[in-house]
This record gives sequence, C-alpha cells and structure tokens, in this order.
Amino acid sequence: MAMEVTQILLNAQSVDGAVRKHAEESLKQFQDQNLPGFLLSLSGELANNDKPVDSRRLAGLVLKNSLDAKEQHRKNELMQRWISLDASVKAQVKACLLQTLTSPVHDARSTASQVIAKIAGIEVPHKQWPELVGSLLSSIHQQQPHVKQASLETLGYLCEEVPPQALDQDQVNKILTAVVQGMSASEGNVDVRLAATRALYNALGFVQANFSNDMERDYIMRVVCEATLSPDLKIRQAAYECLVSVSSMYYEKLASYMPDIFNITAKAVREDEEPVALQAIEFWSSICDEEIDILDDYGGEFTADSEIPCHYFIKQALPALVPMLLETLLKQEEDQDQDEGAWNLAMAGGTCLGLVARTVGDDIVPLVMPFIEENIAKPDWRQREAATYAFGSILEGPSPDKLAPIVNVALNFMLTALMKDPNNHVKDTTAWTLGRIFEFLHGSTVESTVITNENCQQILTVLLQSMKDVPNVAEKACGALYFLAQGYEDVGSASPLSPFFQDIIQALLTVTHREDAGESRLRTAAYETLNEVVRCSTEETAPMVMQLVPVIMMELHKTLEAQKLSSDEREKQSEVQGLLCGCLQVIIQKLGSTETTKHVFLQYADQMMDLFLRVFACRNATVHEEAMLAIGALAYATGANFVKYMQGFYPYLEMGLQNFEEYQVCAITVGVVGDLCRALEDKILPFCDGIMTQLLKDLSSTQMHRSVKPPIFSCFGDIALAIGENFEKYLAYAMPMLQSAAELSANAAANDIDMIEYTNQLRNGILEAYSGTFQGFKNSAKTQLLMSYAPHILQFLDSLYTVKDMDDVVTKTAIGVLGDLADTLGSNAGTLIQQSVSCKEFLEECLSSDDHLIKESADWARLAVTRAISG
Repeated sequence: MAMEVTQILLNAQSVDGAVRKHAEESLKQFQDQNLPGFLLSLSGELANNDKPVDSRRLAGLVLKNSLDAKEQHRKNELMQRWISLDASVKAQVKACLLQTLTSPVHDARSTASQVIAKIAGIEVPHKQWPELVGSLLSSIHQQQPHVKQASLETLGYLCEEVPPQALDQDQVNKILTAVVQGMSASEGNVDVRLAATRALYNALGFVQANFSNDMERDYIMRVVCEATLSPDLKIRQAAYECLVSVSSMYYEKLASYMPDIFNITAKAVREDEEPVALQAIEFWSSICDEEIDILDDYGGEFTADSEIPCHYFIKQALPALVPMLLETLLKQEEDQDQDEGAWNLAMAGGTCLGLVARTVGDDIVPLVMPFIEENIAKPDWRQREAATYAFGSILEGPSPDKLAPIVNVALNFMLTALMKDPNNHVKDTTAWTLGRIFEFLHGSTVESTVITNENCQQILTVLLQSMKDVPNVAEKACGALYFLAQGYEDVGSASPLSPFFQDIIQALLTVTHREDAGESRLRTAAYETLNEVVRCSTEETAPMVMQLVPVIMMELHKTLEAQKLSSDEREKQSEVQGLLCGCLQVIIQKLGSTETTKHVFLQYADQMMDLFLRVFACRNATVHEEAMLAIGALAYATGANFVKYMQGFYPYLEMGLQNFEEYQVCAITVGVVGDLCRALEDKILPFCDGIMTQLLKDLSSTQMHRSVKPPIFSCFGDIALAIGENFEKYLAYAMPMLQSAAELSANAAANDIDMIEYTNQLRNGILEAYSGTFQGFKNSAKTQLLMSYAPHILQFLDSLYTVKDMDDVVTKTAIGVLGDLADTLGSNAGTLIQQSVSCKEFLEECLSSDDHLIKESADWARLAVTRAISG
C-alpha cells in the first residue's frame, strides 16, 4: 500500500480532534493491512533528513510501540510478530535505523537509538543481528561528536533491553572500553560524555567480571568519580546515579574507595545543585539498604563463608555522616507542597537519617540529640521543624530502652507543639513524629512508661483537636491515632481507648465530611484510621460498632443516589464508595467474629448485600475490588445462609474472574471464591461448573498476569474441600494443569528475589490444591481416583526437597501434603511412600525444625505415613 506517510503523521499530532482521529485510524489501517510496508515507511520517514522533525519523531515512536508494550502478553505478541517478518524487510528497517544515528537532528537520533535497542532486545538473545555491537563501536570511533553521542546512547539503551547473558565477555569488554573512554575528561564534547555516563549506568549489570579485576575496577571507579566533578550538571548527576547503582550491585568491592566517595558526596550535598546533592544522599541511603539486608540475613554473625560480608561503612562514617545529613534538614523550602510530598534535600536527608538509624541502632542517638536540643525551641520555624524531623527519623532502629527516657521527656513538648506552634510545617512534622512514637514505642516492652492510662486522654484530646486543623496536619493526626489504636490491639477485654470510643468515631466521621477532605489524602486517612480503631476495639465497645453499621450503610446509599455526575465527580464518588465498602468489610469481620454480636448484626446482611450489588452495577474497578472483599467477609460471617445471595451475586463473581485487565480484581475474586467455599461448603456445587470453567480459562490465557496463578491453584483445593467427591468431574482438567505447573516450579531457576518469591507462591498454591483435593476425597468411596496422581505428587515433593530452595511456608504445606496423601490413600500409598527417594529424610528434617508450625505438621504427617506403611 503506497502512501504519503508524512502528512498522516503530522495530522496525527493536529490540535483538531477530528483530523487527529482520522490520521490515527489511517495509521492503524495501514499497519493491519500491510505490516511490512508500514514498518518500512516509518523507518524511511525517520531516516530521511528532508522530512519534518515532528513527523520523524512520531514515526520513531510508532515504530517503537510496534515492537514493545507494557503488558507481558502483548509484548510477547509483538516480539513474535517481528521475528516472523521477512528477513529482507527487517534488514531494511535496521539499515534505516542505523543510518538515522548519523542524522544531524538530535530527536531523530535519540528515537532511533531506542528503536534499535528494542529490536536488539528481541534479536540478540536469539543470536540474531550479531554485527550490531561491532557497528555501534565503529561509529563511536568516528570524529563526528553527534554520531559518537548517538552510538553511545544506543549502547546504553541496548544494555537496558538485552539480558546480560546474551552478550559474550569480549563484547562486554569492548562496550565497557568505549563507554569509559567516552566518559573520560579528555573527551571534549559534553553530549558525548553525558551519553557515555548514562550508558555506563545501564551497562553496570554486565560488568561483574570487570569489577572482579582490581585494575579494571579501579579504572572504572576513577572515571566515575572524575565525572562527579564535571562542570556540567547533567554529567555530575548521571555520575552519581552510577555510584548509587554500584553501591547496590558491587557493595562488597567498595571498601578501598569509601574515603574518596565520602569526600565527594559530602561536598556535593553541601555545595552542589539539588539534583546532584539528592543523588549524593541517595548513595548513602543505598549503602544503608545493603547493610540492613546483610544484617537481617546473617543476624550479624559473619563467617568466611558469608556470601557478602558487612563492611560496616555506615558505622565507620557515622561521626561525619550524621552532621552532614542534619545540615540538610535545615534546607526546607518555604512553599514546599505538603500535599504532594515533593522530594527535596531536607526530605532526602531525613529519609537517609532514618535508614542510618535502622543500620546502626543505638549509636545514632547521642549524635542526633544535641542537634534536637539546640534547635527544638528556636524562633526560626526551620530549626524547630528540622529538630522535630530529626527526632521522628531516628525512632526506628534504636532499642525502646534507649529511646523511652527521651520520648518520655519529649512527649508533652510534642503535644503542645502540635496544638500551639504557629507554623504549619512544624505542626505537620510534629504530628508525623507522634505517629512514629506510637508505631515504634507503643505496645512494646516499654509501653507503660511511654503511653500510660494517665497521658492517653491528653494524647487523644490533642489528636482529635488537630483533626480540625488544615488538611495536611489533620491527615498526620489521623495517622498518629491509627498507630495509637494499633498499639492496643492485644490488650484483652479493656482498652484505655474504650471510654473515648464514641468521641473518636464521631471525630473521624466529621473529618470525612469536611469540604477539604479530598486534599492531602485526608478522607482516606480518616477512613483507614476508623477501620483500625474498629479492628482493635474490645467487646465492651461492640454496641457502638453496631451503631456504626447503619451510619456507614447510609453514607454508601447516598453515593449510589447521586445523579448526572461529571467525570471528576464520578471518580471522587467511586473513591468514597471504595472507602465505605472497606469500612463495612472491617465492621463485618469484627462483629462477625463472636456469636453474640454476629446474631444482632446479621439483621443488616440483606441490606448490605443489596448495597454491594448496586456498587458492582457502577462497574468501577477500584470499587469492584473493595466491594468484592466486603462480600468475602459477609460470606464468612453468614456461613451457609449466604446461599440466598448467590443467584444475584454470581454474574458479578464471574465478571471478576474474567477481569484480565485489572488483574488485582481477578486475584481478589479468586480469593472470594475460597471464602464462599468455606462458607457454603457443598451448597456451592450448583455454581462450580461456571467457576471451574473460568478458572481453567484464566490459567490457559496468555493475557492473565502471573500473580493470579498461585491463588487459582489454591482455589482448586478450596473447591475440592467444599464439594468432596463431586470434584471428580474436574480432576481430568485440574490435575494435568497442576502437574505441568508443578514440574515447571520444581525446576525453576530463580535468579532474583522477586522470582524466588513468586516461585514459592506458585509451589504453595499447587500444594494447597493437592491438600484440599486429598482432604475433600477422604472417607469417600472414590479415593482410588487419586491413586494415579500419587506418584507424580510424591515426585514433586522429592524434587522440592532435593532443590532445597523452599521457604518455610512451602515446607509446612509440602509436609502437610505428604500427610494428606498418606491419610487419604492409606495402605494403597504406603508402598509408593516407601519407594520415595527423600520422603523419610524430608520428614525427619521437618520433625527437627525450629519452626513450631512445620514441626506440628510433620508430627501429624509422621502418624499418617506410619499408618499407611503399616497398612
């Protein structure tokens, strides 16, 4: 299809909506009818220096979007589509893109860089386009600065898109050499140095071997540190970003560089412009993160075998680091926007100070207290706010015993400041600090010395009064009350908050009706606090919680009556509906947990269900989520009686299970199916065909987000447990899927923490499915149906034990499945269990576990296995 694409691309950026829409439709039609021609036209447009900059830029953007997408399933489709194109078409497109890197127009070069990297991300892992890296390296050696800059930028994007294992070490070495040479001070062109510095940031994941070589590492670090002193702001900022990345990737290699790094970061924090100073602080925050993780992993016990030793960089730097960070707290901005929490030097310094406190514990207190004492009562608001911020920042990390005496002295001062300080910033930070005191020093061993029955009333009086203050202060006061209530969660039958319960609830409801409740997350904070106060309440306040039910239901009813809303009003309405559904969920869970209150509260069940179904009719994803959770709670509270709502609710349940787009909604709906199974037991049977069909479709779909799969497998177990031997009709469909997922998860090579966590979630979901199925068929005449699956399940348990990368949750479920299998199949499974490679070892290991839950499961499994083997 021959067409003049330039005008269409320009029209697609027109201010006239009709012209723009027609152009977009033309592009879509061209793409659908003749993809090769479409891609060749776009790449030709991008490469043509005679074309307008705007059409070239959009041509590159559309080309990039033809190769990549955010959603994984769509990304896979686009990759496959590119791979299956004719080789000559791909060659022409790539030639045009490489040609564009020589264009005098910066926008065209930059767009081409990104598109080349996207294609490299598809082809290089498949050993295609082998000449690309060599071609870019050749271009870097040219004299024209704009070509060098574009080629370095492309290498940077390429390192972002291509997995490290896709490049061999020789290529990595050449890329690194070119990048480091481009960064060096001898390179006269600022754009080239900046492109090289940004490229190094993306290439750091590729250079483990180079960082293991002392000479190469020294050279890289020297060039990076030199770049932090560049006259150009952007280069300095990019160099510090490299240092931050090095600190997390190569922490163990940094010891010899830390004195120099401290000097340059301290100078940057004190003297440089804010974007650079922020990255310099981020370096120290990153070091804190590393040391916190190492200390958590090893509990401070290091041996020669420890994978990464703790160098205690923060502890060593403490005497100089803390004063530097305290200085930043005095650099607040008069007009800083507390609604948005805009990131600035003072906030970055306070955040880093908090991480330092978590890293070194008690050692930070004597270094910070003089600063607090010196500034807390000064006339300048900046000094008072900085002192308060410093105090709040160090409350997590040091021991309660170290902090309690200081907090006892400070508490009255803080309460007075919250009521009377003339400055809004100071009050905001004071309320936040009180929240931190209640979060970290309330409910702890020193609770009685920090928050007593005597000062509790004073604290509440101040917090409730502060909820009438400006939105940002009121929001922080709600947050402080949230943690105060949480600290009384396990006090038993009497809570110091009970006498004030009515006042607290009334004050929070009043906040939700403020005209300015939409600012500073105030309405959300008020409802979240209301929920926590209800959740942590005691039996003596149950009648007052009961009185709250019709109040919240009426609020929800009002939102459903509103007519003809603008899009902004509709968004606000759906947000409020979500908060109200969340509030009802907590109330249902609270009142439904004891027989006395449940009996009275169930009089509202019909009205509640009607309201939730009306909320669903609004078809808003967020509200759908909250209402679905509330219905799960209602099902749990009403038990088998919930069956009367199923006919009206089922269409929405199905809709939730089909919701690929908002996968969180889908996952929550799957969880609610589990709640329904526990509540209805075999009364769920009439709905199981539809539910199982949809769950199996979800598992088979390439569009479904991976996080939904573990709860679906677990849900199979819930359904089997609820309907017992009636699950027979689904075995032929569910079991092969479980078997296939089990094989994949047992052999999954998880490289990063996220993948390890996901693999364990998947395994646990599969094991819960097996457990529910065995328990559902127990005492049934049809247990023989499960015998054919037993060998594979035992093999799965063997492989999990052999790989030894299970977390404690999976270990407990796995040993439980062994017991369920033995218990249900009895002597029929005895021989199989005896033949198992590692069942005996696995059982013995679990019996001697320090985790009492694993040991408990193993004790039961041992009895079941012994019975099965002895026949």
